[in-house]
Amino acid sequence: MVDTAGGPVVRAWSSGLEEVVAAATRLSAVDGDAGILRIGGAGLEDVVGRGYLGVTSDLLARASSDDVDDSNDDGFAVRYRAARSRLDASDFVDARWLRHAPMTTLRFALCAVDGDDPADFVAATHVTLAAWLRAHGGAGIAANEDDSAGVFLLKRGLGDSDDAAGLALDRYLTTVVDHGMNASTFTARVVASTRASLSSSLTAALGALSGPLHGGAPGPVLDLLDAVAAGGVDVIERELDAGRRLMGFGHRVYRVRDPRAAVLEATVDALLRDAPPVRRERLQRARTVEATATAALSRRHPDRPLPANVEFFTAVLLEAVGLPRDAFSAVFAAGRVGGWCAHVVEQRRVGKLIRPRSIEAR
Repeated sequence: MVDTAGGPVVRAWSSGLEEVVAAATRLSAVDGDAGILRIGGAGLEDVVGRGYLGVTSDLLARASSDDVDDSNDDGFAVRYRAARSRLDASDFVDARWLRHAPMTTLRFALCAVDGDDPADFVAATHVTLAAWLRAHGGAGIAANEDDSAGVFLLKRGLGDSDDAAGLALDRYLTTVVDHGMNASTFTARVVASTRASLSSSLTAALGALSGPLHGGAPGPVLDLLDAVAAGGVDVIERELDAGRRLMGFGHRVYRVRDPRAAVLEATVDALLRDAPPVRRERLQRARTVEATATAALSRRHPDRPLPANVEFFTAVLLEAVGLPRDAFSAVFAAGRVGGWCAHVVEQRRVGKLIRPRSIEAR
């Protein structure tokens, strides 16, 4: 509504800030009705081919200036690799951190980074996650200086020398690097608007991502696939009859299938193309579950589209490359951290404290 006496414009209250525009950004754009995601001005299909470091470079360059072209800021990748090598060869990761859940371990790491260079924080996230994976059952081997982020995480975390799996993981990290004004990104921008440090902004964003409604669904997707493997697709109807949510379906923004789900499905399909049938069975079951669940949800909620979201095929891909379920949210953070850094840079250029209004509840 508008104050007719000439006062400020006050928008009506919206639970969860639904449909409220909170920022103008050059970093990504989401069209939920059409199922389109653009990252750094490019369509998702074009973005995933650039690799995680290249896309993060693009985002940071766009965040820093309105005049940049579409070329990478190669300085980021150079600084990232230098920081990754330095931290990986040091005692940066405290052994005490590794006793905790991976998201907690990452929070310690983000608090421990000195300075304000996004490359240091992205590198610290990846080095720390790899160390956590090694400490919890992995068998890391040496990574080459030029390895992509995904290849590094698998080599140093699991000892997986299969570059195809590492490149599939890098594709995942790229796919989730940024996604509009989601809860964790908005949190990062709110904290950055106070002129807090990059460390504080990223730690706050990580806290938002740790909640099950934002970053915690991929593991339960595998629980659903396990249940269907044991009890058949009738499990889906029984879950819905019991009033339980099917994890991996429905999205706050998308009213059609999440475009990231298509990219990740194609990625895991290519990764397993020549794999033994027993390894491809999981993907085939996931496709069956998606079709069955989508049809069941459509019958029960004809006016509320609940198609597969990014987390559905995230679960299948992360399992296929050998990552444990309890690390899935931390791997999500390892991708999203590049986007968070770019949003902090962009918000600092805005230079205004984020301070929405509230209304009195009655």
